[in-house]
Amino acid sequence: MDKKEFEVIIIGGSYAGLSAAMALGRSLRKTLVIDAGKPCNRQTPHSHNFLTQDGSTPKKISEIAKSQITTYDSIKFYDGLAVSGKRKNGAFEISTLKGNNFTAKKLIFAAGIKDLMPNIKGFSECWGISVVHCPYCHGYEIRNKKTAIIANGERAFHLASLVNNLTKEIAIITSGAKDFEKEQLEKLKQHKIQIIEKEIASIKHRNGHVEHIVFKDGSTENFECAYAAIPFEQNSNIPKELGCNLTEDELIEVNFMQQTTQEGIFACGDNSSMMRSVALAVSSGNIAGAVVNGELTKENF
Repeated sequence: MDKKEFEVIIIGGSYAGLSAAMALGRSLRKTLVIDAGKPCNRQTPHSHNFLTQDGSTPKKISEIAKSQITTYDSIKFYDGLAVSGKRKNGAFEISTLKGNNFTAKKLIFAAGIKDLMPNIKGFSECWGISVVHCPYCHGYEIRNKKTAIIANGERAFHLASLVNNLTKEIAIITSGAKDFEKEQLEKLKQHKIQIIEKEIASIKHRNGHVEHIVFKDGSTENFECAYAAIPFEQNSNIPKELGCNLTEDELIEVNFMQQTTQEGIFACGDNSSMMRSVALAVSSGNIAGAVVNGELTKENF
């Protein structure tokens, strides 16, 4: 790519990044989208709870979005990984793994997060298929199935309350001593939700579809699906390098306009919200793109 200077650089070209790019393209802003091509939902067979695209594959939604955005001449794409960033002469300079450098007045981070898989054989193969994180994204498709909730404490209780409306066969697997308040235990008992305090050794599955869970004591129990609360990390360390604050949950701290704690830097999508969904990523990206355009307008007019 010959062009090196832009008004805006967007790091991450999935739903949030593409949504921001569309808002900027429609305002004729010279924008570069840097994308490594590894969205966190790439293994998920279908995306749900997004109007007009319910049941489409994540890849299909991205392909449609990109085909529409490429009609805006001011938007350029770079396939690669952004690895570092710095402020330079009143702008930002982003360097890539391939050794390319690009500059822009504003940055939008939409690189998402990386889920950290537990040391459970078969877990990663099922992730996003039959072991899922969100009842709103996947719950309808696994309704009325025998369901495990792989979590403990408040997170497990919250998931159980939501999943209880989707199936009546629920067991919470705490992977150790249970951690619930007395009132929570009474509520779980009332709804006949079993608590299993064993540690999981492996998940037996067929092409990513859970068949049964094997515990470290050698026992097994049949399940058809599971919800899991697992840790994650930022896909990009650049926001932190540039001084952006992270929340206690290791998300990029933003305000309602998607502005980070650093002037000129914005974030949208999964990297800055606990509500992980395509619809919300698109929404936050649209806000970020519009606000960035507003800032550029104010500075240039």
